[in-house]
Amino acid sequence: MGWILPVGHSPPHADPCVSAAQVMAPNCLKLPDLLEMYYLPTMYGLEFALGAVGNFVVILGYVLWLRQWKSINVYLFNLAVSDLVFLCTLPYIAYSYARNQKVTSPYFCLSNRYILHTNLYSSLLFMVLVSMDRYLLLQNPVRNHVMLRCSTAVGLSALTWVLVTVQVAPLAFFTVHDLETQNWSRCRDFGSMKTVPMLLNYSLVLTVTGYLVPLLILGFLSHRIAGILKTQQGMFDRRAMSFHRPLRVVLASVLMFLLLYSPYHVMRNVYIGTWHNTTDCTHSTVKSLYILSRPVAFAHSVINPVFYFFMGDKFRELLISHMWRPLQAQGSCSQSM
Repeated sequence: MGWILPVGHSPPHADPCVSAAQVMAPNCLKLPDLLEMYYLPTMYGLEFALGAVGNFVVILGYVLWLRQWKSINVYLFNLAVSDLVFLCTLPYIAYSYARNQKVTSPYFCLSNRYILHTNLYSSLLFMVLVSMDRYLLLQNPVRNHVMLRCSTAVGLSALTWVLVTVQVAPLAFFTVHDLETQNWSRCRDFGSMKTVPMLLNYSLVLTVTGYLVPLLILGFLSHRIAGILKTQQGMFDRRAMSFHRPLRVVLASVLMFLLLYSPYHVMRNVYIGTWHNTTDCTHSTVKSLYILSRPVAFAHSVINPVFYFFMGDKFRELLISHMWRPLQAQGSCSQSM
């Protein structure tokens, strides 16, 4: 509709800078809500569908068919259980985000935060133990080292759970504190608990102790494995090719955790650190990047089962002999009928 003005008057014009800000601000402020409503449910749903099957098959194979357990099987079994328990919480989380359901049970909130972050950091520690096991096996092919015993592996696995629980315990207290300020009904993620004092300090400590230190240990083990293979190249060439597999597995795990975990830890700390020091649109952009990084970090639960088939402990042959071949035989019988 045009302006009706007396002759000699020009229509009013708003300041172009103000108009641009007014147009852009609502869009950037809505982006986090849109990501939570559409991106998070989609990603969490896919991760559950893909990861739950793989980890369930792994656990089934270990429980039903593996007769002689080795130390590495203990570590991988704990890793698969941790991943599967975490993945089973994703359908409800995806449903809550899709329905924009802010109100939730405080018990579910507390247990979910514990399971989520325990899985996040225990996965990295169990992969460190797996890499250590492969390194020691190269040095002691006849498995006469005490660290290669199953009893030792069980003890180290229990110690891992205790260590991660101690690391995550402060988060439980922070979650309870935040729930109190939200009338025990709204469950906010780690980075959004604005009422919690010293949260950035705790997040930085957890980043160093739970992520950077284990990642450096993985890198060190890959370096040591490469050194052993290089100095004893002739001897290993005369053995099975599985002796060359540990280096590729460890390097792949380092790359996986570096690519998946780094964006999450960087954006979590940046998001917490910029609560009160940025404009609304900048804060919304940082929050959006933080939201994007969360499912990426948790994708390790989907990728971890791939490592189980390349550890040199004949697990792949175990699954093929008990699952794939019977299915092939059943298919052949159906065709013949």
